[in-house]
Amino acid sequence: MPPQSFTTHSTGPLIRLKGVNFTYQTAGRRVKALRDITLDVERGEFVSICGPSGCGKSTLLNVMGTLDRPETGSLSFRGQDMANATSSSLARLRALDIGFVFQSFNLIDSLSVYENIKLALLYRRRPDIDVDERVEEVMDLVGIAHRARHLPNQLSGGQQQRCAIARAIVGKPSIILADEPTGNLDSENAAQIFNILQAVHAEGCTLVIVTHSPAQADQAERIVEMLDGRIQFTRRRLS
Repeated sequence: MPPQSFTTHSTGPLIRLKGVNFTYQTAGRRVKALRDITLDVERGEFVSICGPSGCGKSTLLNVMGTLDRPETGSLSFRGQDMANATSSSLARLRALDIGFVFQSFNLIDSLSVYENIKLALLYRRRPDIDVDERVEEVMDLVGIAHRARHLPNQLSGGQQQRCAIARAIVGKPSIILADEPTGNLDSENAAQIFNILQAVHAEGCTLVIVTHSPAQADQAERIVEMLDGRIQFTRRRLS
């Protein structure tokens, strides 16, 4: 049987969550991280998720990115239910359609900037993309080309995050999921990184960002406020 594919086009939102609950085990106790989450993310939308620490923001992002499966409720991507998707199919979905940006960068220490980005593209197996040309293109886009041969430990925090963003966008994903992408950066680098993400969104990529920054959250087209694992409210940006 051929591997399941989720790259077909359909109508409706890019991501839909309905009644999603998620519980995890930590330090001998069970923590209800998500409680009855219902949320649509439209194609090409910019959504910010905010709220206090421990309210479920990162868990929600992980569920959206199929890194965690809902305990109950449903998740669909391009109209296709993920409930019965195999691990290999979900891995393929993440490789082709989802770019992740993490607060802690998650770069491979033994690989150069160039190699970290190139490896992500090789995983995606996109025969329509010239690998080396595309890596050069995204390094130029995020302003890291002059550090191409450096290892992550030779970079500043801002440079590491630029590399992480280049790695996330190199395969031209449908959506970027960014978890506190400026949380470990000074204000100048934070502003520059946020501007890069906005530029990626302006090119048509869907963007969902978890942030503690009210100023960044208010730049999104839609703001989702969470508390204690629940969505308290959503609001549209005031034009």
